[in-house]
Amino acid sequence: MASEFSLKEQLRQFEEKLLKPEIRTSQKELNQLLADNFFEFGSSGKVLYKDERIGEEGIGEVKMTLSDFEIHPMSEEIVLTTYRIFNIVNKQHSLRSSIWKITDGSWKMIFHQGTNTTPSL
Repeated sequence: MASEFSLKEQLRQFEEKLLKPEIRTSQKELNQLLADNFFEFGSSGKVLYKDERIGEEGIGEVKMTLSDFEIHPMSEEIVLTTYRIFNIVNKQHSLRSSIWKITDGSWKMIFHQGTNTTPSL
């Protein structure tokens, strides 16, 4: 496994990419970051499966900021990331977690969950 610092920076960059409009609206870009069996429990309560819900328009644009990013290695090939998101549009805070796995030599997100919360103190 890469050093924890560089792995943390790499996974943070991937998480931040997934907040960018040009990534979220590109099926090609999403395919590079999301595993084929990816699914999400959204903060809205909806469940999203990559193979069922991600069309050519992608997953939609958002205006969010990421903070308090941490990684929790589970094995050499699997890492849990945790962080906070602030949705600038609806002023909603959420806790986020993702599971990343090495697939064919690249990190791919296999699971994501968002849980609405209050601002951190």
